[in-house]
Amino acid sequence: MQYETIGVIGAGAWGTALAQTAASAGRDVLLWSYEQDVADAINNTRYNSIYLPEVELHGAIEATTAMADLDACDAILAVAPAQHLRRVLESFLPFAPSGVPIVLCAKGIEQSSLSMMTDVLAETIPSALPAVLSGPSFAIDTAKGLPTAVTLACEDEAVGAGLIDALGTPRFRPYFVNDLIGAEVGGAVKNVLAIACGISEGRGLGKSAHAALIARGFAEMTRLGLALGAERETLAGLCGLGDLVLTCSSPQSRNMSCGMALGRGVHLDDILAERRAVTEGVASAPAVVALAQRHGIDMPICQAIDAILAGRSSVEEAIETLLSRPFTLEHV
Repeated sequence: MQYETIGVIGAGAWGTALAQTAASAGRDVLLWSYEQDVADAINNTRYNSIYLPEVELHGAIEATTAMADLDACDAILAVAPAQHLRRVLESFLPFAPSGVPIVLCAKGIEQSSLSMMTDVLAETIPSALPAVLSGPSFAIDTAKGLPTAVTLACEDEAVGAGLIDALGTPRFRPYFVNDLIGAEVGGAVKNVLAIACGISEGRGLGKSAHAALIARGFAEMTRLGLALGAERETLAGLCGLGDLVLTCSSPQSRNMSCGMALGRGVHLDDILAERRAVTEGVASAPAVVALAQRHGIDMPICQAIDAILAGRSSVEEAIETLLSRPFTLEHV
């Protein structure tokens, strides 16, 4: 299958970066923006001056604010934030060609329904062919053409191969799996865990604690993923462990930088008030914890982060609660 014209829904940093890599792969790209000023800047200056100002954009990228313009695209990358995805897809429904592949690039779990993004897509545009793109990738690295490897999950191998051909370049390397759940769980949980690692960094707890949080956090991610039907190999790959390591290791991550500020004593409202881009881990934490409780899965680190973000616990109290847990076997 060949996909020559790619539509990208969402002109934030990641949506713009994916538009850039699709254009670099030789595709014509239509980038939908909610904000008129962002679309105008891209079309008139070749820069997304608000969300990705460092990178001059490829000439094959055209920006629009009209959903109807996407109706002729061969494939769609849906990059709207997880908590807004349902509304955005509902807006796209009247213009979505039957059977169009929609690649879900948002990482999160819907708070109101505890639905994964593939469930949201199935409920809003049931005729679409679902795929998931996830993995260790910062928008600026991808947009600049720095080497990046990601997971492309799709149940239909032929569709997946076509999407990889449409998006892949020597410096943007999608690896195929057919495990959509694993790709989604990894992307959602790692954002919550990155807040935990940021708090540890901001509190000055040291690199040993940081490494422990990544390893024990990965155990939590794996428990939830397996309970939901994911494959262990997917969670141990790019979209699980790989994305976890990246997001938990650099203040370039919005989630980790949020945690670092919390660890230094900054109030959450003040952190978020200074940001125009969404910090997905903040929105996903209560949904991750609720989903884990529904399936009887123990996720103490995620629970601690949810309690901090909701104001039920101070950072210091959450740390002490985690450090006071009973000793146990590692692989449980």
